Amino acid sequence: MNASHSPLTAPALVELAERYFAAVDRHDVPAVLACFAPDARFSIATYSTLYEGRDTQLRAMFERLNERYAQVWHGHFDHVVDVAKQRIASRFEVENITHDGQKLLKNNCNFFRLQDGLFVEVFVYMSGDNSLR
Repeated sequence: MNASHSPLTAPALVELAERYFAAVDRHDVPAVLACFAPDARFSIATYSTLYEGRDTQLRAMFERLNERYAQVWHGHFDHVVDVAKQRIASRFEVENITHDGQKLLKNNCNFFRLQDGLFVEVFVYMSGDNSLR
């Protein structure tokens, strides 16, 4: 989207967040990256880690996630939206399945800031080990 587009509505913000998580779960890196602006910043706040640039550091982070886990699932969402500021906060559960079948459970919160209908800044607070390292 470009600057001439209207801000996303509350349902559209929720749809974008859930579309992003569904793409992560499918290991669909192009669909994941389509949710981000080119200069997006992605911070795992609980681990003081920052990735910058959709097509460089974010792409590499999601590719590593896909290599690390056989399956990933995000669900049981609770969303809070601020249409005026184009922000959404999402609390959810995560299941990561390792290649040897171990199931790792997490409870996470993501805070998304959008511009022109795309994520420009994401802050992640996760329980357990950093699965996005």
